[in-house]
Amino acid sequence: MCLSNIYVIFSNDPAHTLVWSDVVDLPEQLNLKMELQTKTQTLLSLWKEARTRFSNQLKSLQPQDLLRKLPLTQNSVGFLIRHVGDVELLFAKNVFGSKLSVSAKTLIAQHDTGEWTDLSSLLEYVSHSAEALEIAIGLQSDQDWDTEIVTKEFGVKTKAESLGRIISHTAHHGGQLAIILKYADHEK
Repeated sequence: MCLSNIYVIFSNDPAHTLVWSDVVDLPEQLNLKMELQTKTQTLLSLWKEARTRFSNQLKSLQPQDLLRKLPLTQNSVGFLIRHVGDVELLFAKNVFGSKLSVSAKTLIAQHDTGEWTDLSSLLEYVSHSAEALEIAIGLQSDQDWDTEIVTKEFGVKTKAESLGRIISHTAHHGGQLAIILKYADHEK
């Protein structure tokens, strides 16, 4: 039998976060494993794991799912997928400094126009947006996380706080996606 605990300590040394796990093979002695991670590595891992709440749902989508929405609501599955990609690209560019050209069509239109019906294109788009945001996050130094940025959408925030915004944004729309896929009619 094996017991395992994982511990994370955010160090006063901004360059490192201490992560360790103790694994106990009963009745053997405690085995301690230590690994140092930078703040950027830790935050990138956090973002990647949180995003799976959205991305794992994409694996079983069918083209006909893209038009589904709940009664008395505006946003379809296709719109939500495109919107997550748009916002990820905006964060990569405006928060984390990537040199990208972004046409955030869901924010420009401010409503579902019904055009998000090509599953392969949408999946490619959110794959691209995830990769762009992952690279942008990974390029941050540990000191960058305390840098304040200003956006018209959410005012003055540190880059670390902004990461919290994109995590919660994707989780919010991932939850909407899950509810639509579970409860919305299949027929349109």
